[in-house]
Amino acid sequence: MRPYTNDYLLDKKVKIFQPVDGYRASTDAVFLSSLLESDKVRAGNAILDVGSGTGAISLCLAERLKEKNITITGVDIQPDLVELSNFSAAENNFADFLHYEHFDIREKTTLPAGSYSFVITNPPYSDHDMPSPNESKQLAHNHQDFNLTGWLTFCLKMLKPKGYLLLINRTEAINEILSALQNKAGDVLILPIYSKQGQNAKRVAVIAKKSAKGITKILPPFYTHNEDSSYTEKAQSILRLGQEYFK
Repeated sequence: MRPYTNDYLLDKKVKIFQPVDGYRASTDAVFLSSLLESDKVRAGNAILDVGSGTGAISLCLAERLKEKNITITGVDIQPDLVELSNFSAAENNFADFLHYEHFDIREKTTLPAGSYSFVITNPPYSDHDMPSPNESKQLAHNHQDFNLTGWLTFCLKMLKPKGYLLLINRTEAINEILSALQNKAGDVLILPIYSKQGQNAKRVAVIAKKSAKGITKILPPFYTHNEDSSYTEKAQSILRLGQEYFK
């Protein structure tokens, strides 16, 4: 196993192991996990975390939903991150219902299509940015012979009809995201994420329901920081207290 650090999420409620030199989770993962509403989760539901990285999204979900009698699967192309993520799951006593698999979504899948009630994903942000010299970060941040449309097509394939897709990406990706969802998912909610008031939104979160026909709605903005660069009260409630966004 490559050298790793022992870190924490949700005010030390969750332990996470991450490579010293490589991809490491960001606050985006915690924010995204907060968008899955526990009231919509039923016993026996299966959740899929696509491009799970160091496992931050699904570890946060596991902590919040551990009494729900569900299963969570994370898949990632980097075997060392999968190993660390399974280590994290075991250390948090989540291994009975959370596990990670080494998997390349560009290849023929062994995962059961149409069997997940929720698919949550933080895809690579670009296929044209200057790649990082660090191979692990490059795999996480840049599409490799693939694009966002292909990524989301895979995610939709994994969902049950009326299942929910949740994702976060750069705001400039919104056209491609909506195009990928067209005629496949509806009841779309778009959440613009701003660092501070007066700035442009750098991120956008999207929630969509497979096979639904409802209209697209843009939600009020989410500001992550105050003018003094401290976290807003809403951001603090998510990052530190593990609260859901819509509560």
